Amino acid sequence: MPTVKEKMSEVIQSQPEDATYEEIIRELAFDRMVERGLEDSRLGKVISNEEVERRIRSWQ
Repeated sequence: MPTVKEKMSEVIQSQPEDATYEEIIRELAFDRMVERGLEDSRLGKVISNEEVERRIRSWQ
């Protein structure tokens, strides 16, 4: 399993040469959100679509 620095380096290296600082930061943040979501899924920390719909309806 790659270290945090190695993973960040992979994400940065995958960006085009003319990528802006903001684009790189956004891509790093996106990658981290995906990793956290996958980890939550592996741990069973999920809710059904029906529950999400119920929660959204309760906000209105």
